[in-house]
Amino acid sequence: MEGRATARWEELIRYLGEKESLAVAFSGGVDSAFLLAAAKEALGERVTAVTVKSCFFPTQELSEAEAFCEERGILHVIVEVDALGIEGIGENPPNRCYICKRAMFTKIIEAAAENGIACVAEASNLDDNNDYRPGLLAVEELGVESPLRAVGFYKREIRACSKELGLPTWEKPALACLASRFVYGETLTAERLRMVEAAERFFRDAGFGQVRVRVHGTLARVEVAAEDFAKVCEGGFLLRANEALKGLGFSYVTLDMGGYRTGSMNDSILK
Repeated sequence: MEGRATARWEELIRYLGEKESLAVAFSGGVDSAFLLAAAKEALGERVTAVTVKSCFFPTQELSEAEAFCEERGILHVIVEVDALGIEGIGENPPNRCYICKRAMFTKIIEAAAENGIACVAEASNLDDNNDYRPGLLAVEELGVESPLRAVGFYKREIRACSKELGLPTWEKPALACLASRFVYGETLTAERLRMVEAAERFFRDAGFGQVRVRVHGTLARVEVAAEDFAKVCEGGFLLRANEALKGLGFSYVTLDMGGYRTGSMNDSILK
């Protein structure tokens, strides 16, 4: 690493090194993998990864999170949570993320305490300040630390540093909880969450890196990166995708001409 990236990495190591011990909320994504790697560098065996397993968390992501920790000798604690059993979640209100994050991090804090760890950290970065993120309020209320924001990391810097460190997650597509695929006010069920997970897996298996399947009633609005539009239209793929997603239970399948963009479900409440 060079220049500002090196200086920021060293600042992060110093920041984390001041902790007696640390539990990192670990999803296996780009940001949390980077934070966990830094914590391992700074604290060695005094860091623990805590992953919440729920119907909001894709099965494949849990497997990848487990492999990441095993390869690096990091203690990995998995906490199971009945996300749809949390009061207010199933109705999917605009503050769903706040309700969910508060419940999930309460469980993480409890797991950390059971392992004798007082400090808990999560991996949001400065780019998260530019979107509607009610979950960050829950993080602050519970006293969970946000080291990447504290030392000033942006997503692009996290990816660049992750590449330099040889982390397998450096070019991993951005991820988000499966509940974020549904328009606010639309009821969440385990079956509908599985439909979304399977639909996105279909596109990833076909070679699409960044994809979201947004749900509006029985309509699936598919977002892929703008540079992948031509690929969607090649070799009869559109027809295969339409058939596959209808086979999962969607009545209509449409391609969003705006392409992939993070937090697009927030458009209706931010206008």
